[in-house]
Amino acid sequence: MTEIVVVATFRAKEGRVDEVIAGFTPVIEQTHQEPGCIAYALHRDINDPEVLVLVERWASQSDLDEHFQRPHMAAVGELAGELLAGPPTITFGQSVPLGDESKGTL
Repeated sequence: MTEIVVVATFRAKEGRVDEVIAGFTPVIEQTHQEPGCIAYALHRDINDPEVLVLVERWASQSDLDEHFQRPHMAAVGELAGELLAGPPTITFGQSVPLGDESKGTL
């Protein structure tokens, strides 16, 4: 199996970033319990606090596919429509390990 790394970047509507973070909290807590979830971490952009970046690491594509079918993921769609300034930018990738193996992959 090949691990999958997902990077999703979201921009909150002006003044609503705290609501976005609150909305992600139960989604993240439930996702951490899913089989195949290695990491699922939300980050806030230092230079633009309205921007959030979600970095995910999944054991396999099938684990990620199952994640998208979970009921708590419907909340992300509702959150997006109400609180985000536009659609997220999402990148799906696989590691290209270079250099020190312990530092060259997430």
